[in-house]
Amino acid sequence: MSKSSAKGARAGLADRETFLFRLYIAGNTANSVQAITNLQAICQKHLRDRHKIEMVDILQEPLRALSEGVLVTPSLVRVSPLPVRTIVGDLSDTSIVLRTLGLEEGAK
Repeated sequence: MSKSSAKGARAGLADRETFLFRLYIAGNTANSVQAITNLQAICQKHLRDRHKIEMVDILQEPLRALSEGVLVTPSLVRVSPLPVRTIVGDLSDTSIVLRTLGLEEGAK
């Protein structure tokens, strides 16, 4: 696949797929609240009506977080579409979040 075809395929993916995100937070800490706000804003702008967000509070479900390999919060996992992608932090740098999640042209 050529580089332009790969970019077109990624753009097409973002245009038609429903994205499932899992956000691991730690209660109402400042970074967790900021990550929730930032993720919601990104989804509204770039994935309107084509996303689902699952929140996992590691204070309430610590064994789940450990079994899923989450050691740091906030952590965001793009569960689908595949491949799974993970980013850690409050999601305040939108360009890095978009690139990591494969929502921006030039994403890998």
